Amino acid sequence: MKEAVFRLLGPLDVRIDGESIRLGGPRHRTILAMLLLTPGRTVSVDALTDAVWPSGAPATARNQIAICVAGLRKLFKDAAGPGELIATSHPGYTINLLEHRIDVAEFDELVSRARGATRKGRPEEACDLFTEALALWRGRFLDGVTGRRIDEEATRLEETHLDVREEHAGLRLELRRFESLIPELTALVTEHPLREQARAHLILAHYRAGRRAEALEVFREGRDLMVQELGIEPGPELRELHELVLHDSPELSGSTAIPTAAPEESAPAELPSAPASFTGRGAELASLDRLLDERSGRAPVAVAAISGVAGIGKTALALHWADRAAECFPDGQLFTDLHGFDERNTLISPFSTLERFLRALGVPASRIPGDLGGRAALFRSVLDGKRVLIVLDNARSFHQIRPLMPGNGRCCVVITSRERIEDLISHYTVVQVGLGALAPAEAPQLLAELVGEQRVATDQAAALRLGELCDGLPLALQIAGARLVSKPHWSVRHLTTRLEDPARLMDELSPSGSGVRAGFELSYRALPVAGRRLFRRLALLNTADFAAWAGAAVLDTDPMDAESLVEQLVDAHLVEVVPGSGPPIRYRFQNLVRLFARERAEAEESDEERRAALERFHNGWPALACVAARSRT
Repeated sequence: MKEAVFRLLGPLDVRIDGESIRLGGPRHRTILAMLLLTPGRTVSVDALTDAVWPSGAPATARNQIAICVAGLRKLFKDAAGPGELIATSHPGYTINLLEHRIDVAEFDELVSRARGATRKGRPEEACDLFTEALALWRGRFLDGVTGRRIDEEATRLEETHLDVREEHAGLRLELRRFESLIPELTALVTEHPLREQARAHLILAHYRAGRRAEALEVFREGRDLMVQELGIEPGPELRELHELVLHDSPELSGSTAIPTAAPEESAPAELPSAPASFTGRGAELASLDRLLDERSGRAPVAVAAISGVAGIGKTALALHWADRAAECFPDGQLFTDLHGFDERNTLISPFSTLERFLRALGVPASRIPGDLGGRAALFRSVLDGKRVLIVLDNARSFHQIRPLMPGNGRCCVVITSRERIEDLISHYTVVQVGLGALAPAEAPQLLAELVGEQRVATDQAAALRLGELCDGLPLALQIAGARLVSKPHWSVRHLTTRLEDPARLMDELSPSGSGVRAGFELSYRALPVAGRRLFRRLALLNTADFAAWAGAAVLDTDPMDAESLVEQLVDAHLVEVVPGSGPPIRYRFQNLVRLFARERAEAEESDEERRAALERFHNGWPALACVAARSRT
């Protein structure tokens, strides 16, 4: 059989003896991509079906999968000769690479060799190996092929790709190869402006090339962006590098790519400033205080998970509590924003986070392992016996946070996420803090902190109504407060009157394309296709609340499937359970979320689709009434 080279680091491509072959239609490409994600391992027909038809498979799905596999087998036999490349293996199929090659494996091997050469003090060899590894990338991973599993792998590999680009840049800095490095780093920072390591490399490259003004400008641009978009200052490494550039420190002329964040004997203090305006949350703060009672030697690590809808104040609560509790952690406080829900879709990998944490804890760069498992093990070893607080903000998945967990009970971990991370609960004892709206009396208090007590006191009724219109959502109240600060001639009642119009409400609370709408949009995009459709259609119902059967009606699907999708919306904090309801359990929208969902329905559903969904819902009432009548007789 002729040698086949499978290329996934870009658009899917297969080459037989150097010649590219046509792979057929989208279904063939998706099936082949799914098999290539785990070569040598069985991929079930069900998994292939979900990938090919993410929004629902036809009744003939299994037959169509078999036909596509048969087509791929014939294609490879005709192009490469006899040999079973794709084997049937219950409950699905396996791709056996044998002597064939796959660029992902070659990339991993080259990166491993490059990191090994770095550890052995051979930077030129490592630099050449990184160059060879990066040359394998031809674009976005499996560009043009979609599916949840493929998208997850794409996110992971794209993050690894960025990590390697940064490592490669660090080596070239050490070798003083500035000519082509500055334009490459400029492009990298433009594509990913919140990656501090890339920005630090660019600052240092400018400085060492004699461009001190440009180096300072790169820092200023990064700081402005982080303050405006995240509300935090740059990390300690970037701030220290800025100080060294300002003072023309002789340290910058050495071979170190970036100064260490802290000497070995000092404790990291990475917590951003606690929010100046913080109101209420007494019960939630008391729950977090339980973490301080649960730290003891070899006991399981104390973990809290704060979850809630976008703009509910998860980060503010975490930082407010962490600031109060910091003195209980004399060995340091670590903080990272994992970008789990980020408009640029730039998840921060545990691999890069561990490097930064280890450096902050005083580990020299030369001692940091080149693999994720090694870094996680070293991190646990460094933390053993220490009292350190770790805040993992804006997490997306258990995969993202598990390597960042310490191994002893003297440390505490506080995690914030828009979704409940179920795998976390099965592995750790977790203090779960679900954030809801501020209490009615707390909204005017937050507003008073923003605009002044006098202005709010003159019309308490309007302030209470403003809190209702903002759904007690701190982000919405802060935006409203900012409007009042920028418009000193407006009264609270004047702004409240503007917000009373449902057609204006979302626009008023979403200035410059950000704010409330942008926050909801990120959560919405993270839902599966069927979940997004259900979210849109449920918002069309003119009811205060609804049961899961309503979801089955608007989607025209099985009631149990609908209930599972509704519960996904609950986990994402896009709908909430009505307290004390059930059976059957009833659910409801907050008003702002409902308005956003209706916007999406009008934008993404045709008039006919919306009308059909409502007809199925209204037709369901008579059948439900009959069931209720029979239950009473």
